[in-house]
Amino acid sequence: MTELKLTAKDLSRARADALVLGVAATDDGPRLMGAGALPEATSSRITGLLRPMGVTGRTDEVVRLPAGDDLGADVLALTGLGTVASAAGTVGTETLRRAAGAAVRQLAGTADVVLALPATTAAEVGAIAEGALMGAYRFDRYTRSGPGPVARLELVTDLARDRAAKAAVSRAEVVAEGVRATRDLVNASPSHLYPEAFAEEARAAAKGTKVKVTVLDETELEEGGYGGLVGVGKGSARPPRLVRLSYAPARAKAHYALVGKGITFDSGGLSLKPAKGMETMKLDMAGAATVLSTVLAAAALDLPVKVTGWLALAENMPSGTAQRPSDVITIRGGTTVEVLNTDAEGRLVMADALVAACEEGPDAVLDIATLTGAQMVALGNQVGAVMGTDDVRASVVAAAERSGEQFWPMPLPAELRESMKTPMADIANMGERNGGMLVAGLFLQEFVGTTPWAHLDVAGPAYNEGEPRGYTPKGGTGMGLRTLLSVLEGAAQR
Repeated sequence: MTELKLTAKDLSRARADALVLGVAATDDGPRLMGAGALPEATSSRITGLLRPMGVTGRTDEVVRLPAGDDLGADVLALTGLGTVASAAGTVGTETLRRAAGAAVRQLAGTADVVLALPATTAAEVGAIAEGALMGAYRFDRYTRSGPGPVARLELVTDLARDRAAKAAVSRAEVVAEGVRATRDLVNASPSHLYPEAFAEEARAAAKGTKVKVTVLDETELEEGGYGGLVGVGKGSARPPRLVRLSYAPARAKAHYALVGKGITFDSGGLSLKPAKGMETMKLDMAGAATVLSTVLAAAALDLPVKVTGWLALAENMPSGTAQRPSDVITIRGGTTVEVLNTDAEGRLVMADALVAACEEGPDAVLDIATLTGAQMVALGNQVGAVMGTDDVRASVVAAAERSGEQFWPMPLPAELRESMKTPMADIANMGERNGGMLVAGLFLQEFVGTTPWAHLDVAGPAYNEGEPRGYTPKGGTGMGLRTLLSVLEGAAQR
């Protein structure tokens, strides 16, 4: 991963390939921010270039200029901080995170970059570090063409020796590593990342950490009554797995279970998706990848919270052995489900994992899944949905706000549960088309009993099919990890 260190050095003497400064859009035009350490003449020179060079300060804008003889860097990169009310206006932590990420992402191929963005608190220093490290990402498993990520970062701040700032940077490194690992798994080819291979990836990632890994294979799943995983996996030559991760520190303040959907490829099964709809379906295991990385991050941060992770892994394929529409399966615990649509498979594997998670009596369960296309219809591709028990749902929304991710609270209307009634089983895996995201949430609710619970649907935000933005690359985003980790940190502080 890209190296990052704090420094309090004089910017005019900072040797680097590029020096990053922030520019805000104000009522009076673009304004340089965070340049207090520059000599006044240098600051005035750069300010005089803003309008002629078309610099606006808008979000995600990065403009490169020759640094000039009065600076030690070769290139000056001006990154947009968005609109502030005045020159004295403050910049939020997520704005700093995105501005740092945009600059570092667009400086790919550069070896040494110095960041001098406005930061007066440890939280702001941490946000800049986090954004910069997340922006320094490249998935290169299958290609070596194109520029590599920035190799070394220096973050200039008066807080370089401050203990809280150093701790914030250390945390940022753990978060960025978790996001990187999640993105790598999501971007992997489904021919390489199938259920058994994913389980081995989990074992390898946990080796040498405080996290223990247990894997149930297809025989153990059959014997254990995991009908959802077995049923979905029947159509594939590569059988399903259930991975249990356990981080159990001494004197833990709480026990949280995290459940992740891990459909390593989703063809739709016999309810086959159209060809275009399959092109990105390697992403359907993003929830499981996020859970794996979150558990490892909690262990790396030594959080005093017990965390159990469950990765529900299967490949949903059509074949002569695949489950059929109208099949009835039995989820772990005994609930029967009529499968009306084999492309609504995620909720089936999640049901098994939710039951298993709740059997251990956690204080709360959080599940995360690329569960429904209806999530994107309702909230677009950058905002996730969260449903569940009121207090747990509220804690997720608050954690998302702290971490800079976007989750919107959604209801679970009881009347929609009626649409999943069937005379053939306890419940059907499909119901009312309108409100399909909420119907899926209601289905999952059937399998948590009285355990406090929240369901995070990240069907859109987990994968960026558009152009890169801020610290977000094209492909897997790692969205959801920061929110889950923030929930666990909140529990650790209670």
